[in-house]
Amino acid sequence: MTGDAALLDPRHVSCVYGHDVACAAFQEALKAGRLHHAWLLHGPTGIGKATLAFHLARILLKGENLDSPAGRRISAGTHGDLLVIARAKDEKRGRLRSEITAADVRPVQDFLHHTATEGGWRVVIVDGAEFLNRFAANALLKILEEPPQNTVLFLTSAAPGALLPTIRSRCRLLALAPLGDVDMRRVLPDLTAEQMARAQGAPGRALFLATDKDGAIADLSKKILQGQSLNTDLLTQIERAVRDADGFALLCDLLGEGLADQARHAARQGEVFQAEVLARHFTECEALRRETEQMNLDKVQAIRQVVQILAGN
Repeated sequence: MTGDAALLDPRHVSCVYGHDVACAAFQEALKAGRLHHAWLLHGPTGIGKATLAFHLARILLKGENLDSPAGRRISAGTHGDLLVIARAKDEKRGRLRSEITAADVRPVQDFLHHTATEGGWRVVIVDGAEFLNRFAANALLKILEEPPQNTVLFLTSAAPGALLPTIRSRCRLLALAPLGDVDMRRVLPDLTAEQMARAQGAPGRALFLATDKDGAIADLSKKILQGQSLNTDLLTQIERAVRDADGFALLCDLLGEGLADQARHAARQGEVFQAEVLARHFTECEALRRETEQMNLDKVQAIRQVVQILAGN
């Protein structure tokens, strides 16, 4: 799947699969003249929320044909009536920053104060709205409270509960479900049966898991989940894994997946207490991951803490 990441870039996708119901709801509102000014597209990570947001933006900006003048400008990021807000890249660390700041949101005000360059709609996409910090969220809320005419905002989020309730209440919600097997194969034809199962209906997750090319991080997660003690060899593997930009996120993802599977298995076996313990460990590890990423803490130390949590220490 090495060449698929570029094909799934939301700016360049020509067809959206698996989200027909959401598309139909938007089209119906548009045709009826009752288009809401803000839409919150929410669902699991990697299922195509940003892809759908760009697709809906193309409908409004008459750029559905990628080879049309408007279509090419959207793909190139040069369309005058489309503004995209997302986490900026930290050039020093070579990865995305942990939050969307007020400075990132500030261009929206200037953008909306100008007349649409092509005389139609103006569209703002806020990709990953759960990463808005407090100041950015309040700045966006002011825009949602008094939206200009002929303006539509698309917010995407894998964790809508993390948004301000006042932001959620001003958006029309579109819940997106994981893709079925047929649509997954339309998006990623080369998926193996194992990759399909692990992707959980999310093409982006399939590509994310594929970054573990030699399986070293998957092997490490199994050792941690099996309760291997924190010896020198395990610590070396942890240090090697988190050195990569996506290694920490992938390891945490696999650990979370493993803990959830163990909890479900315990529950099915009637081991209620064990299921509760595993669920608590899952919550603690997820909180530790968020804190580490948001505060840019020591990732090796974070995984060491995870090992201690799973050991019951």
